[in-house]
Amino acid sequence: MHSETIGPAGIAWDQALCAQTGADFFFPEPGSSVREAKRICGMCEMRAACLDYALAHDERFGVWGGLSEKERLRLRSTPH
Repeated sequence: MHSETIGPAGIAWDQALCAQTGADFFFPEPGSSVREAKRICGMCEMRAACLDYALAHDERFGVWGGLSEKERLRLRSTPH
């Protein structure tokens, strides 16, 4: 049975590829590669919503919307 999980901001997170893959790729040990997580994010239709959520909620760990912690920090600190 497939149930839809509506998360924060009304996003159906169960449609995201990360929800079908597992957190290990998206929250790797320090110094580990995030290449596989970014590859999965690149194919995900929820990528933009995920990144928006991470930026709005100041997510500090893991890969969100295809960006690492450092990449999101740079994005937040860039003047708009």
